[in-house]
Amino acid sequence: MNILITGYHGFVGQNILPYLKEKGHTVYGLGRSGDYVWDDLDGDRIPHVDAIIHLAGKAHDTKNQTEADVYFKVNRDLTMKVFSYFLNHQDIKKFIFFSSVKAAADQVADNILTEDVTPTPKGPYGESKAEAEKQLNSVWQQASSAQTDGRQLYILRPCMMHGPGNKGNLNLLYKVVNAGFPWPLGAFENKRSFCAIQNVCFVVGQLLEQNVDSGVYNLADDEALSTNTLIEIICDCLGRKAKIWKFGRTAMIFLAKMGDRLHLPLTTERLAKLTENYVVDNSKVKRALGIDKMPLSAREGLSHTIRSFNEDK
Repeated sequence: MNILITGYHGFVGQNILPYLKEKGHTVYGLGRSGDYVWDDLDGDRIPHVDAIIHLAGKAHDTKNQTEADVYFKVNRDLTMKVFSYFLNHQDIKKFIFFSSVKAAADQVADNILTEDVTPTPKGPYGESKAEAEKQLNSVWQQASSAQTDGRQLYILRPCMMHGPGNKGNLNLLYKVVNAGFPWPLGAFENKRSFCAIQNVCFVVGQLLEQNVDSGVYNLADDEALSTNTLIEIICDCLGRKAKIWKFGRTAMIFLAKMGDRLHLPLTTERLAKLTENYVVDNSKVKRALGIDKMPLSAREGLSHTIRSFNEDK
C-alpha cells in the first residue's frame, strides 16, 4: 500500500514509519517539512495513496503554557482539513485518526474506560480531540454512500503510549529510580493502563491489511498495572531491589501542593498522573482484529522501553 502519514517526525510516527516500511508499504510524510508540506494538500500535489494516518497534533502541555485556541486549530481544524482531502479523493480507502483516551475522560477512577462512554473531556487538549472526533463522525455520517462505500474511518484512542525515544513521564520516573531515590508513593494503590508502541504499530498494521469496520477503538495493553509494580519493573531492568516507601497519603498530597507553589518536581498534577486509576478496555479492537491478546504484554512492553532508556545514557 501507499500510505501518507502526517506528523511523522513525532514519537509515534518515528516508530510507525519504519514498521510499515518493513511490511513492504510505501510511506510518505506530510508536515511542516519532509516529503510533502501542508500547502501540498491545497495544491493537490500529493501522490496516490491508499490510506492516511493522521498523527499530527498538539500534545498535552503539562506546564499549561499553551493557549487553548492552539489546541483547537491543530487537533480539530487541521484534522478536518486532512479528512476533507480524504473524502474528496475516492481512491484513498482508509483514514486513521489518532485521538486520545483524554477525549473520552480525563479521569476514570474505579471504572474501566470503554468506547461507548459519554465523553467528558477536561482541558483544551482533551476537548479539542473530542471536538475532532465529533466533527469527523458528523461529516462521515452525513457523507453520501458514494463517498463512504468501501472506505473506513478509524478513530483510535490510545492511553499512555511509550517506547524507545519517548521522553514523557515514564522516562522521568526512570531517572528518579535510576538515581537511587526510594519511591515515596507506595501508599497509593492504583491501576492504570499503558500502551507499548509495538502494540500500537501492530494494530495500525492490521487495520490497514484487514477489512475492519469503521469506528472508535481504544488502544491499550492487555493488563493494567500499579505504579508500585512499575517501580519493580524498572528496578528489575536495572538489576536492583525496589525501594518502595509507604508514607501517608495526606502528607504526600500536602507536599505536592507545596511543589505547585515552589516549582518542585512533585506537583499535584504529577502526583495524580503517577497514582491515579486509569484502566482502559481494549477488548473491542481485539475482537475486531480477531485476536485474543496483544503481541506484547504490559510488562514486556515496559521492560523493552525501560531498557532503551538505559541504552540512551
